[in-house]
Amino acid sequence: MSVLNKSFITENKSLRCLLIARVSTFLAFQMLAVAVGWQIYSLTQMPLYLGLVGLVQFLPMLLFTLVVGHVADRYNRKLVVCISQIVEGIGIFTLAFASYHGWINKETILIAVFFIGTANAFQGPCMQSILPNIVSKEIFPKAAAVMASASQFSVIIGPGLGGFLYALGPSVVYSISGALALLASVIISFISMEKRTVKQEAATLKSMFAGVDFIKKNPIILGAISLDLFAVLLGGATALLPIYASKILVVGPFGLGLLRSAPAVGALIMSFFLAKRPLRKKVGRTMFTAVIFFGVATIIFAVSTSIIISLAALFILGVCDVISVVIRSTLVQIRTPDDMRGRVSSVNSMFIGTSNELGEFESGVLASCLGVVPAALLGGIGTIIVVVIWMKLFPELLKADKLQ
Repeated sequence: MSVLNKSFITENKSLRCLLIARVSTFLAFQMLAVAVGWQIYSLTQMPLYLGLVGLVQFLPMLLFTLVVGHVADRYNRKLVVCISQIVEGIGIFTLAFASYHGWINKETILIAVFFIGTANAFQGPCMQSILPNIVSKEIFPKAAAVMASASQFSVIIGPGLGGFLYALGPSVVYSISGALALLASVIISFISMEKRTVKQEAATLKSMFAGVDFIKKNPIILGAISLDLFAVLLGGATALLPIYASKILVVGPFGLGLLRSAPAVGALIMSFFLAKRPLRKKVGRTMFTAVIFFGVATIIFAVSTSIIISLAALFILGVCDVISVVIRSTLVQIRTPDDMRGRVSSVNSMFIGTSNELGEFESGVLASCLGVVPAALLGGIGTIIVVVIWMKLFPELLKADKLQ
């Protein structure tokens, strides 16, 4: 555990609480993702519904982004996170109740996921904005890498555990996920944050769009988050994992859990490395290189019919992804003033949600039209093309040397 740097982990109670809460939240979400994906595909046998799950998670981010950012900058961020986690837990327990009593259907799943996605839309920007208020700017890059480590640890454990517990019934997976969401709410309440002066701005269109304006005027931030948006939007092959697990690799729900865990294993190892040896030079070039290899790994996974090769490709995908995540999150948080972090983080969350959830929808639609393998293959090729274009559009990001 030396890589976690005892000086700022063990001596910072709030950081420890945030780490535990992130593990609990991500663990709940990953178990939920396995159960929802396997259950809705079992009910429908249609790739399109895997895409619809991503779409209904994305819609709340699209609809409430401006409101969420304003709330994060005007109200107690910690309280917003606690309430959101409670609401999320209620939504998950609804799925558990419906599954246990045999009332579950595809409509119930999609409605519940939309409800959970709405809660997540509110807690995401506030959760992102907490870290800069509990650590100094000097150690923020290390802290960001440690937070990524904590998240990826739960991403490793969650899918495998969710797949294993699914054998006992989806209601078991949902019940444990709901309990973890409520646990995270309790833990967050113990965090002590620096007191901040809240500007009493009226909720005008100008104030709500301030985050968008700030990002537009900062090409490095705009380039970083838009690169993630389009690269992951196109390279969202992980949405098709239930089909690969059941039809192509034939490894069942537990194998699905392993496939979901593989990127997280790579991400965890790399995030530990970044916590010990933070990136210091040529961060822009490093980010572009990582996204190129992300696309290459997606292509390899798309054409693989071997579980070993597929796991290896997903491992590399996770390594590349966490490099991009740490660079992007550090650039966004350090270069944004505190009174703007909620609104900027809400826009960033929408970009992330677009790339992840809408990317799942895009993958599901393409898989329905072209087939599973062509859809994943085109996604990997598209990711590489995006990187080449973005190098030309955002030379400031390509030339960015240091995170601070």
